[in-house]
This record gives sequence, C-alpha cells and structure tokens, in this order.
Amino acid sequence: MQRSVASSRGQAQLGAGSRQLYGFMQIQGARLAAPMQAAATELVIPTIDLDIPKYCESVHQTRRRPTRTVTIGPVKVGSQHRVALQTMTTTDTRDVAATVAQVKKCADAGADIVRITVQGRKEAEACMKIREQLFKDGYDVPLVADIHFQPAVAMMVAEAFEKIRINPGNFADGRKTFEEINYDDPAEFEAERAHIEEVFTPLVLKCKELGRAMRIGTNHGSLSARILSFYGDTPKGMVESAFEFADICRKHDYHNFVFSMKASNPLVMVQAYRLLAEEQYKRGWDYPLHLGVTEAGEGEDGRMKSAIGIGALLMDGLGDTIRVSLTEDPEYEMDPCKRLASLGETACSEGWGVPEFSETTRDTHTFSRRVGVLPEQREGDELDFRPLLHRDGTVFSAVSLADLKQPEALYRKLGAKLVVGMPFKDIATSDSIFMRQLPAESDAEARRALRRLQEVGVHVLAPAAALAANPLPGAVAVMTLAEALAAGGKAPAGASRLALSLNGTESDEQLAAIKSLDAVVALLDTPDGVSRVHSSRRVFDAIKRAGSEIPVLHHIRFAAGTHRDEVVIKTGSWVGGLLVDGLGDGAMIEAEGEDLDFLRTTSFGLLQGSRMRNVKTEYVSCPSCGRTLFDLQEVTEQIRQKTGHLPGVAIAVMGCIVNGPGEMADADFGYVGGAPGKIDLYVGKEVVQRGIPMDSACDALVQLIKDNGRWVDLPEPEEAQPVAA
Repeated sequence: MQRSVASSRGQAQLGAGSRQLYGFMQIQGARLAAPMQAAATELVIPTIDLDIPKYCESVHQTRRRPTRTVTIGPVKVGSQHRVALQTMTTTDTRDVAATVAQVKKCADAGADIVRITVQGRKEAEACMKIREQLFKDGYDVPLVADIHFQPAVAMMVAEAFEKIRINPGNFADGRKTFEEINYDDPAEFEAERAHIEEVFTPLVLKCKELGRAMRIGTNHGSLSARILSFYGDTPKGMVESAFEFADICRKHDYHNFVFSMKASNPLVMVQAYRLLAEEQYKRGWDYPLHLGVTEAGEGEDGRMKSAIGIGALLMDGLGDTIRVSLTEDPEYEMDPCKRLASLGETACSEGWGVPEFSETTRDTHTFSRRVGVLPEQREGDELDFRPLLHRDGTVFSAVSLADLKQPEALYRKLGAKLVVGMPFKDIATSDSIFMRQLPAESDAEARRALRRLQEVGVHVLAPAAALAANPLPGAVAVMTLAEALAAGGKAPAGASRLALSLNGTESDEQLAAIKSLDAVVALLDTPDGVSRVHSSRRVFDAIKRAGSEIPVLHHIRFAAGTHRDEVVIKTGSWVGGLLVDGLGDGAMIEAEGEDLDFLRTTSFGLLQGSRMRNVKTEYVSCPSCGRTLFDLQEVTEQIRQKTGHLPGVAIAVMGCIVNGPGEMADADFGYVGGAPGKIDLYVGKEVVQRGIPMDSACDALVQLIKDNGRWVDLPEPEEAQPVAA
C-alpha cells in the first residue's frame, strides 16, 4: 500500500511576486532589533498558525540577524563583525608548555578564540601561566575557560582568561543522574531558581567587574535533572535552561555574553537554535549566537554533520561565532570552520534569496518529513521499478560513459556486492544511476553492464534527448517541467517511466501542474545564480499546496576540481539545510572527474547526518579536551574497526564523565572514560559495567552489543548475497 506523509501548517496564497523568476536578489531595508525589554520568566511557544514564527530576519533571504557586540579581549563578536572562528585544546591543561604550544598552533591556523578545559584548582593555576606565557610570546588570542561543576574554579580563572563558558546543566546542579523529580506544583520548580542565582551571581559580578565575556552554553546531552524533569529532553528545555542564567545576568546589568544550544543530532541542534532566536525576538533581546554540533565525530562524517547543523543556521543569517567539533587535532577544525563562515558571510553580503512568499509547509518547532509516494509496479513491466527510490531516503549516482568501461570497478564504486562478478544491491548501494549520455547500441559490453544493474534494481535515468539518440530498454526519461508539460505529461516513446528536472525558477502554475503528470520523481537542480535553500523552500511549498506527492531529490553539481571539503560543506549546508526541515527525499551529487565512491558515501553521509537513512554505525564521539582519560582518536578508530558494520546502532565514545552520561541520550551504547585506564559502559543512559580495564574494554563493548541483540556478524566477501529491495 502506498502512502505519503507531509507536514502542513495551514493553507495560504503565494503573493504575486512569487510568479517571477527566482535568482539572487539584493533586498533592502533589513529589520532592526527590537528595543531591550524586561526579562520574561517563562518560555512560551506560540500555537501553530499560518505563518512561521519569526526566528530570523527573513526566511526568503539570508540576512544577518542584528545583535549587540560582545567583547572577548581583542575580538569582537556580533552582527557588525565577521563570524569568529573557535576551537579547543586537547592537551592536559596542567602541562603549560604543551597547552601554550597547541594554542599557538591553533591561532596560526586561523583560530580567533581558543577554549581550554579547566577541571579544578590546579588547572586554574596553570591557566594563569598559560595566559602570561602567550602574552610574552606575542599571542593575544582570547582564551575561554570551559567550566563544568566548579563555580569556585570559574571565579579563579576569570582573573586570567577573557571569557568563561558555563554549562547551565551542571554549573549549579551537579547531579549527573537521570532521576525524575516530581514537580506537582510548578512553584516548586521556580523556587529552585533561588539556588541557581545564589551560586551564579558571584561569577556574573566578577565578569562584569573585570570586563570578561561569558558563554551560556547549553548541551542537549547534559541538561540538569531539574530541567529534564520539568521540560523533558527537548529544545524547549535547552532554551529555558539558558534563559534562567541569562535572566540573572540581565538582573545585574551584565550583557557581555553569548548563547549556544549544542547537540550531537543536527536536527535537534537546529530546532533549539531557532527556538532560542525566536524567543530572543519576542523578548527584544539581541545576544549573539555561538554555533556548533557537539560530538560530531571525525573525517567526512564529522564535517558533514557540522555542515548540516551550522550551515542550515548560517543560511538563515543566524550565527556570530562557530566551532566545528571534530575528533581530530584542533588545528584541523579550522579549514571546515573557515569554509562554513565564508559561505555564511557570502550569503549575507550578496543577499542570497527570493521574493517573499507565504510558507505553509515548514514547522520550526516540530520536525515532520515530507515523504513522496514511491513508484508502483505496472502490468507489463519487464523490470521491477519499486527499488528506483528508497523509502528512507534515496541516493542517485551520476555515471559517465568512461565509468562503464570497467564494469566491476563501477559496481564497487556504486556500493554493490559482487558474486562471481555479478552486482547485487547492498545496504549502501546507489539506488539508481543518472547518465547524461548513453552507450551506443553497438557497445554491447557497456549495455550489458547497465542491464545487470537494472536487473538488480539499480535503474538508469537519462535525459529524453539522450534516450532518443540511443534508446535503452527500461530506462527512465528525464525531462524539464516545460518539456514534460508540452509532451502531455507522459514518458516519451521507448522510456518506461518519466522523471522531471526542476531548477527552482518555475512559476507557481507550472509547479502546480506537476500533480497532473505521470512522473515518478523530480530532480531539483538549481543553477548557479539561484539560491538553493530559498528557491527550494518555495518549490516544496508550491507542490505541497497543489497536493502533489511526487518524491523530490536534491541534485547538486560541482565544477571539476572542486575540493572535497567544499563538496561536503556546501552539500551539508544547502541540501542538509533543507533536509533538517523534512524537505527532500534524497540526493544526487554530481562532480565531473570526482571519484564515484566518494560522492556516493558523501550522499549517504548526508542522509544519515540528516537522520533519514542509516547505512552504517552512528558514532557520537567528543572532540577530546584536557579532561579526556584516553587517546580518543586511537580508541574511536579501534571501536570503529570492530563495530562499523552495524547500521541503526549508535555508539557514544566519550573521554570523560562531563559529556558521558548526558550524551547517552543520543546513543544506544556508550564507552566512557570513568578513571585513568578504566572504562564505563552504558546501555542508553544507564551504566551497566564500571571500571573495565582499557585493554579489554573494546571487546567488552562488542559483547554488550551482542547481549542486547544488536550484533550482526560481518559477512565474508565470498558469502555476499543479494538483499531484498
């Protein structure tokens, strides 16, 4: 049975301006921030109506959200300044020489601000020497003290560092448990604010006196038991947790602070920041935002998750300072950080956007994915067209004629299993392929390779003109919307199905006509000069209002020679920035000359990072810091080698207790440093084994996964079998 799920927030008519062509536009008259108002005491989310609550300056154009300027030593943070870049040291803070050397390396790599963990008094004393030595060496890069549990230590280090980061989840409430507190009377919850104010006020007054900055940094995984019990594990709880501390700052006329709402899940992170910005608009506040996806991981996966979360917000003009948290040496965070900041600043300065239109399909408070109707089998079909798309998110790969010259190499790059040279679909095989040119009928080997793919459900899409030149049985013809309408909405002769190619500039009337066409999928391929995020929002809104349930894949193209990090960052920011709103059924990344395997795995990484389709184990791994009790990069790789074949399983690898139990909220199993040389293992939020020696902890984790019925053996290559479509 076929069904479609779509999010709707009511019906509204698009304005006349939406019937023009949509390119980048310079729209004048940016809205100014509202005047300061008295702090509210309770976070209120408005009821759903026809309009999206205001969370940014414009949903139609990238405009920087106006903020006040926060001063962090020589660095200014806010909308009147460029996006500041941050990272964090991984050295033992007590090792002054090593920490100083790493701060220098980060600053030389482009870090504007560097954070250092400060666990206790010995670390605070070392911080004095670190700051002094850096000044002597000619480095005035601002330093941020990362504080958990220790108000007294925060008071000490404020004497040396330019900024203090406090975590509302554990600054005044150090209970690292998940016990449920029963607040029968909301007044009981409010009464506990007095304790927070008593503990926090001395630091506020000291920062005000010394001219220090502060970050009120909420983490999704480390909300206090008090907040969890009253608000649940929600973005609303994250925002309210931060506002309790902000209200105290404002009470004492201290405003030199920024907010952050970090989570390892990009969808939760984006929703929390939007809610934070929305509430600031309602209250008339204008504090800057520090953006980050915490525990993003390493390599392309870590960069992709960061791009999805940070990039989505930058495209809406949100964000004044950013940190890309990778399980790598901190200086390596700078390149993706720079790329993201540049992308956001370019979007703002060039005014990427479209004319205003009324959105009815996005809900910024509750995630709901628009799911298109999957293809159906028809009488007389020689091939099974149901695997053309995947219900959890589709990946297409762009294949060239040159790729067909080595069929077995092509099958591997598409992620297929090989059994005596024959391809079979695996869990991360491209669902279908797209070819701009088809092999001639005389090229028997190339056509045999395509037929073998078609027979296992990897279908072939090609432009109608290419099919006309070299007909291919069972192929799917791709036509522009205008071509399809002119042809009566049916697949051309010789094609088994019709697919549409959209560019985001179609009129509302044309988009509404999609419902009447016999098309199985639409490829949204916005050309240069058209804002992908904003034009795509309009396209999805128009086809939803028209009642069309056609699946839509994002088709993104890059020029030959584009750096791989650029491919990841832009795909995550632009396509991921739409998928976090449930807008899209998959993706195809096309880059001339680039390795097909890289583009395929990047596409699957995009879908997994957007919480759509899991094809491998999900790792929630912290970026390491001075608190880490083991070599995080080495241990994470050991765990990955043994557990990387478990799609649907999420494993948290945490260096210490601070980010340990809390981040279990986003993981099935946890591997957490409990003491030097000792590991604690978790199932969900519950610790089940303590003090395991490190040399046997990885094997103990594997056994724990087996004991909970989540383990599957890694199949031998020769035993590979086709999987059901």
